[in-house]
Amino acid sequence: MSQTAKPAKQQHGGILANLLFNLIIPTLILTKLGKEEYLGPSWAIVVALAFPIAYGLRDFSKTREANIFSIIGVVSIALTGGISLLQLDPKYIAIKEAAIPGALGLATLISQYTRFPLVRTFLFNEQIMQVEKITQAARQKGTEALLEQRLKMATVLVACSFFLSSVLNYLLAKWVLVSPPGTTAYTEELGKMTALSFPVIAVPSMIVMTISMIYLFKGIEKFTELTLEDILQQH
Repeated sequence: MSQTAKPAKQQHGGILANLLFNLIIPTLILTKLGKEEYLGPSWAIVVALAFPIAYGLRDFSKTREANIFSIIGVVSIALTGGISLLQLDPKYIAIKEAAIPGALGLATLISQYTRFPLVRTFLFNEQIMQVEKITQAARQKGTEALLEQRLKMATVLVACSFFLSSVLNYLLAKWVLVSPPGTTAYTEELGKMTALSFPVIAVPSMIVMTISMIYLFKGIEKFTELTLEDILQQH
């Protein structure tokens, strides 16, 4: 097997594992095993949430890296479980669902005024692009300021993807979660919300994020005269 094929295969496997443990298995447990003759509403929630939490902790134990998205994911799942098991009003689930991406959007905007802009974590980073080569090319052409402006605008677009996710999260939770907590119907609705979260929330947010990446790539090409092959990391 070639060296370029191996990472691609690993990445493909990672995506499948993420979908399996964070979406498919929890959805099936919540929608199919929440009835009293199986696990019951409370235990279905506990078992369903155990899969993404265990997967996140396993991923951390393997990489030994504090991935901000993994941390946020585990915290979000734990809050969902806590709110559900305490049988609090479903509105708190909706608020939580909106608050996390909303806070990320605000943090993204605010971070551009600090030494550690989050756009460099999401887009302009060494895992995706050859940052040093890009910076040197812009410096040689005297376009560093223009590139920096493009990065700031890309930051706004990234923040918009989080704000869009926040609104869609809230609306989806309010629409789906209508039954009293602690009931089988509520557990099934939680599973339905989990299943719908990908097409309803992730896809539109990914479209906005992709637009921001294309916008940034076009700017880099324009201000550095580098090709896309020069800009992207070669794996």
